[in-house]
Amino acid sequence: MTARAAFGLRAGAALLAALAAVVSLPDRSSAQSSDLVVRSELRVCADPANMPFSNDKGEGFENKLADLVGKVLNIPVTYTWFPQATGFIRNTLGAKACDIVMGYAQGDELVLNTNHYYTAAYVLVVRSDSPLASVETLEDPRLKDKSIGVVAGTPPSTNLAIYGLMGKVRPFQLMVDRRFFSPAEDMVSQVASGELDAGILWGPIGGYYAKASKVPLKVIPLVKERQGPRLTYRITMGVRQSDANWKRDLNRIIAEHQGEIDAILTSYGVPVVKGD
Repeated sequence: MTARAAFGLRAGAALLAALAAVVSLPDRSSAQSSDLVVRSELRVCADPANMPFSNDKGEGFENKLADLVGKVLNIPVTYTWFPQATGFIRNTLGAKACDIVMGYAQGDELVLNTNHYYTAAYVLVVRSDSPLASVETLEDPRLKDKSIGVVAGTPPSTNLAIYGLMGKVRPFQLMVDRRFFSPAEDMVSQVASGELDAGILWGPIGGYYAKASKVPLKVIPLVKERQGPRLTYRITMGVRQSDANWKRDLNRIIAEHQGEIDAILTSYGVPVVKGD
């Protein structure tokens, strides 16, 4: 699943370990025949309207990550645009229209995953001055009877049901045309205004919109949940199953440029989960 599809909101993103740093990058002109990669350009599959991940103006953090990889390889970056919904991989990477997806949850069999370059979790977004600012898990009794926004159909919905918090939950749509609607942005805005006591979003999305808020907000990664589905994912780059040499090239780039990758994520407010 794509990073966004795994975590909701048209999804998107999630989800990373020692890299093959001892392997030298092969000569681009002599790639093994098993790879289908076009080596003269970095051909990226991406959604044209999926901030903070990507858009057709190149403003997302996955756009910036693609720019970094292209710079390292000294080749131009080109895009095949397709909404990250059902059929995304089949119609892009699978159709050989491109050679890489910049953000993909580790473990999905539709792609061959690189080593992960960050780990993220769903987050609880609250006002910094809220009594909920010290909450760390969804089972905290202080969340009882609070109005909580959540994207319908995403994993945290199960946790909210387990803890009996669905009574005042406000659902937000999962699949929308992001050119016209932004449920995540609406949710964060309602938390900032006090219309909602809290909101639950996939970390990169919640962190991005919370950082842009004029009202100080706190973003709390939900890494201490004891029940329900996992809420933490390693995020990788995805390539075709046949492109093992290309995967090794990308692993080397990730290893050697992790600091620059981290700086890109930080600049977008992505709350990276450490120690994984």
